[in-house]
Amino acid sequence: MTVVAIDMTNGGHKPVTIALAGNPNSGKTTIFNALTGSRHHVGNYPGVTVEVEEGSFRHKGHEVTVVDLPGTYSLTAHSADELVARNYVMHEDPDVVVCVLDSSNLERHLYLAVQFMELEVPVVLAFNMSDIAGAKGQDIDTSLLSRFFDARIVSLVGHKGVGLEVLKDTIVEVSDQEHPRKPTYISYGREVEAELSRLIPRLEETSLDYGIHPRWLAIKLLEGDESVTTYVKDVCGESSDVLSELGKSVNRINVHFGDTPEVVIADGRYGFISGACQEAVNMTVETRHSMSDRIDELLTSNILGIPIFLGLMYLLFKMTFTMGEYPMVWIENLFSWISSTVVQSWPEGVADPMRSLIVDGVIAGVGGVLVFVPTIVLLFFAIALLEDSGYMARAAFIMDGLMHKIGLHGKSFIPMLIGFGCTVPAIMATRMLESRRDRLSTMLVLPLFSCGARLPIYTLFIGAFFADKWRTPMLMMIYLIGIAIAVILARLLRATLFKGEAEALVMDLPPYRLPTFKGLMEHTWDRAWLFVRKAGTVIVVISMILWVLTSYPKPGEDKLEGLNAEDAAQVELSYSVAGRIGKSFEPVMKPVGFDWKTTTALIGAVAAKEVFVAQLGIVNSLGEGGATSEPLREVLRRQYSPLQAFCIMLFCLISVPCAVTVVATWKESGAWYWAALQAVGLTLLAYIITFIVYQGGMLIGKVV
Repeated sequence: MTVVAIDMTNGGHKPVTIALAGNPNSGKTTIFNALTGSRHHVGNYPGVTVEVEEGSFRHKGHEVTVVDLPGTYSLTAHSADELVARNYVMHEDPDVVVCVLDSSNLERHLYLAVQFMELEVPVVLAFNMSDIAGAKGQDIDTSLLSRFFDARIVSLVGHKGVGLEVLKDTIVEVSDQEHPRKPTYISYGREVEAELSRLIPRLEETSLDYGIHPRWLAIKLLEGDESVTTYVKDVCGESSDVLSELGKSVNRINVHFGDTPEVVIADGRYGFISGACQEAVNMTVETRHSMSDRIDELLTSNILGIPIFLGLMYLLFKMTFTMGEYPMVWIENLFSWISSTVVQSWPEGVADPMRSLIVDGVIAGVGGVLVFVPTIVLLFFAIALLEDSGYMARAAFIMDGLMHKIGLHGKSFIPMLIGFGCTVPAIMATRMLESRRDRLSTMLVLPLFSCGARLPIYTLFIGAFFADKWRTPMLMMIYLIGIAIAVILARLLRATLFKGEAEALVMDLPPYRLPTFKGLMEHTWDRAWLFVRKAGTVIVVISMILWVLTSYPKPGEDKLEGLNAEDAAQVELSYSVAGRIGKSFEPVMKPVGFDWKTTTALIGAVAAKEVFVAQLGIVNSLGEGGATSEPLREVLRRQYSPLQAFCIMLFCLISVPCAVTVVATWKESGAWYWAALQAVGLTLLAYIITFIVYQGGMLIGKVV
């Protein structure tokens, strides 16, 4: 007997936990945000949600915890996200599973609902995008479908909040039901049912305790579910009666149907779904081709698809540079004013080192990064616009052919797109790939897709060394160079360490939607806030540490005699700990065009790439707001050539990613040596490529 403890602080109502599940593109995360008020990223392509996220809301006296599971098409554990979703529902025992479906694409999305039905868990089916279904001419008899699936159904328009209150009511009502739920089974036909009837008694005779009834275990064994099969082998042994009978059953099904049990069982589920939809879904309007179909004929065509994609990327970078200039100047002026105010109001007699720490370390360090926030915000806004409109899913579809040519799974393009925002969630998104070979090969090359933290570096150097008409092409070229190197490296990895065929891409293309202003702002803010928060935490600490390293020890007074202020500052810097470290590495870095100042800034930037800009200001002794964009550009123009500037950007693009990325690779790969290979390998590759470019450029310059 199960005893439920009542939490009297909730007015006598027991707390409720629901699991929010659904296919990618079903609008699941949108509903999660609407229910909980939390802001989480929403994208129109598979794999956005890669971890279990939690939120909560109160309704009719109940405290409801909402667990947002990874988006998945199935509960057969072929990939990490499918296993996470299934294990949570089976072993964490949520009170209700809310399965979110795209009601305009019911037959595909009900496949997951059928599998929850087979798990015998309390289910509420959330028919999202009901407005799109209506526009397509679909008239859905939800009461009839509810009887077929033995589950309550709620029609929703998630992004508009339509139906959310009814959904909350239904969740509470289903969670309050205490009577046992009647099992609902699908009949898979005489042959498969005969094999199940042979396997189930064998399973009942064992000591297996997987937390679910034997019929479900038998189905999973026939489907070849790796997790369940491994569990049975571990408990019963390789030569058990269960596995012996399983082998015979699989063979008989193969002979009878000429196909695997997994395919036959999937056909059975889809047959049940098709029959239910024929009974309950009527078409009131004949719609041969939707507007999305007509747009896709152009945007996903073999001839125009890639040029259109590249054109949109060019416009994205053009907008980033052009519109970001004015607010950058405003932020520069703000930090210059803050620095000047601190200096002018500093009390006499109070130690100058403290003032220098605040002005040259904290204000200059943080200001040198925050000045690029407008550029970052514009980039993230443009990406959110492409995602929320449904275009990014088409970009993955367009690039699928290229992915296969380089030996990667078509889904690998999804983490690569995410990587343009931040590499860490991109690495986590590789969980959607079913093969470990695909996951590792994708993971190792992801840092070559320029994240938002590198954008300040590109913006600084491109703005300093290249004319207006060349800025957008230069920025796009840097991004394309990273993609090209990633393609070559991925091909090499698949031909050596990770040999094997890449699997085909199967994904939904969601209908085009007009993004909401609120949604775009939330997605842009979520990403930009991570950047700003890093400036207020990690970058402050690193800037203060670097200030200490660049300020101490001090040279003797005799070494500064007769020098002007600028020369004296350079002597002091070269005498400091940071200067000595930079000078010790200078002979190694000189062949790639780097001096000791650049090398010093690169060492500190291992913690966070965007710190490189702030550190350049610090090592160049730019205080009182001088570490912001324009003053620093002036200094860089005096010290470096355009070739050196290009090589610095190239090295920052290819070399060791930030420390958090290395840790994420270690965690997701399950082995430290893959993270080490990524960090060391990319740094060596960066050195080799930058060496060739710099020495080649110098040689060409001499000839010309």
